Amino acid sequence: MRVAGVAAGLGSAAVLTGCKSSQSPSNGLFPVRLQADWYPQPEQGGYFAAVAEGLYKKEGLDVSILPLGQYTSGLQVVASGGADFGLGASDQILEAVSNGLPLVAIGATMQHDPQAVMVHSNSPIHTFTDLESHTVAAQPGATWFRYIVSKYHLKNVRETPATHSVANFLADPEYVQQIFITSEPYFVSKAGGTFRTILISGAGYDPYRVFFTRRDFLEQHPDIVAKFTRTTVQGWAEYLRNPGPANALILKLNPAQNPAQMQYTLQALKDGGFITGVPGAASDDPRAQIGKMTAERWAANNDQLTALGVVRKPIDPTTAYTLKFLP
Repeated sequence: MRVAGVAAGLGSAAVLTGCKSSQSPSNGLFPVRLQADWYPQPEQGGYFAAVAEGLYKKEGLDVSILPLGQYTSGLQVVASGGADFGLGASDQILEAVSNGLPLVAIGATMQHDPQAVMVHSNSPIHTFTDLESHTVAAQPGATWFRYIVSKYHLKNVRETPATHSVANFLADPEYVQQIFITSEPYFVSKAGGTFRTILISGAGYDPYRVFFTRRDFLEQHPDIVAKFTRTTVQGWAEYLRNPGPANALILKLNPAQNPAQMQYTLQALKDGGFITGVPGAASDDPRAQIGKMTAERWAANNDQLTALGVVRKPIDPTTAYTLKFLP
């Protein structure tokens, strides 16, 4: 997951928690490479909590978190053996599996998708139907955009490439932009702008944010996959309770972050229930669903992608994920 304003000035070597490429045990710990979906940020907080507080090491894992550049595919990195685990979304995994990539999702980083459309406070756009005759700055080829156009029968909505900035939004009162609830609103508020957001999940398109592995790695190292999954869930619970150690590590590795921005992101994650599945729920709340996934959600997402033509080769969605390793 990318965040506005993070990439500038960072080299990949500066944001590694370690860099081990072999799969031979070292000092009694099994080296594991996790391919992140952007540079270090609170949206990856559970993984950094598990590193910073030694949770992975207690399970015998030496986890290196690798940053992802703007034009790199984490799916391809993991599929080709460049990393053992990766971060993505369930719709990406389903599409990748339909295209022949040997990937398997093993747990949910986020129960709900934090992507949204952001408009100015005085915009006439209040629902997705209102996007008719407007231009939306979106990631090229975004599946959610195809879904919105199809569901709401939009005939005259235009798409322009989104950037990793809110500069155009602040300059243009008519601007409509794809965002993450946890990111861009902070920068707009800091610049004195006002806005409203419409969560894409409210339209019924709500993929999981997931962590995944390669099928052959899972088959060869089921014990490592089990340890990584279990400890990652613990890491997310710990991050929601006590974000300090993880945030200190994130800030050290990614100085483009700042404490106020990180606090904003963490609060947005909590308020939206993105990690726990329940808005405002604490990590020890019995309603919390940290890491959980259901066959029903995967099947529904697969049906949506098939209807849109994103999944061109029909697949059994159960081949794209496993619930075996979840607590």
